[in-house]
Amino acid sequence: MELIIYFIISFILVQFVLGICHILFVWKSFPCKKKSDSLPLVSVLVAARNEEFFLPKLLESFENLNYPSDKIEFLFADDQSEDATFSILNEWCQKQPNAMVYRVEEFDPTKNPKAQAIALIEKKSQGEYLFFTDADCEVPPSWIEALLGAFSEKTGMVIGVTQVKGGNLLGKFQELDWWLTLSLVKVATDWKVPTTGLGNNMCISREAYKASGGFENLTFSLTEDLEISKAVLRKGFLIQNQVCPEALTKTKAECSWRDLLIQRKRWMYGVMTLPIYMKALLALQFFYFPAIVYLLFLNLPMGLGIWFSKSTLQAFFLLMFARKAGKSPSFSTTLLFDFYLLPVTLLTILYYFWPSATKWKSRSYS
Repeated sequence: MELIIYFIISFILVQFVLGICHILFVWKSFPCKKKSDSLPLVSVLVAARNEEFFLPKLLESFENLNYPSDKIEFLFADDQSEDATFSILNEWCQKQPNAMVYRVEEFDPTKNPKAQAIALIEKKSQGEYLFFTDADCEVPPSWIEALLGAFSEKTGMVIGVTQVKGGNLLGKFQELDWWLTLSLVKVATDWKVPTTGLGNNMCISREAYKASGGFENLTFSLTEDLEISKAVLRKGFLIQNQVCPEALTKTKAECSWRDLLIQRKRWMYGVMTLPIYMKALLALQFFYFPAIVYLLFLNLPMGLGIWFSKSTLQAFFLLMFARKAGKSPSFSTTLLFDFYLLPVTLLTILYYFWPSATKWKSRSYS
């Protein structure tokens, strides 16, 4: 029995050490860099499908960008929407001399529809840098300069940071979940470990985009941002992260557990293509929960002490990372985060292996 306790404690201590290293690295991570020497022509590319409810906020945020209007173009692809998405985009584009919207008339069923929609408008674009966000997002006024500021000679892609906004407790937990995920991406990227792109807050140089083959040459995947990042890395380019308020976009939280699991099932397809060491780290995070539950049965005071210590360390880390992005989540909510993380992780794994189609943007994928 004592041997089992020692093993479980050793397992948990490994997580503590990794967590402390994680905190120290983020604490010392570089500040937001700003580009002031040039103003290149940039293209903002958005693929939208059935987004009539969210588009007005995105378009308003575009109007508030402080980048020169003669140095920016907006290109939209309406991905066969069944609502007023095209009408909203068309009306807005008619008022903007630097904006156009195109309709996707048909697509190859063997490829990702969103990737094909983006590839369509990329061919129409002229910018030296390609900016990507989603139709349900809002970008900050300094978005363009903030992402451009992280480019160096060998950089091919820059990833910003995104806040999930939700009014209820489920939404607040999703926000923390994103902070945790983005912090891992930040640390891994700075260590030159490949992870993923971020389709709702991302910029790719045209040079890197063309060298990688772009979205049109990706094989089918439900996580097109992950695949384009892999393609960019394969061509020898670097990926940088920009974590600061100037690079912070906002997106919506999923409204229900059902919608959340549908989203996470799609993301799991991308997770399963990550390198083995990344899967091992994610597995280590997951198996903490059965280990601590078992320890609670063996030694309740010790288990509670370790659990509280881990939750406090995790809360401190999440607050620190969020504040680097200009946000301050509730400390009490961060302490309770494990009560969300355990069920959502377990249910996501179960739902991923459940023999059902994956739903995305009113389409089903087997």
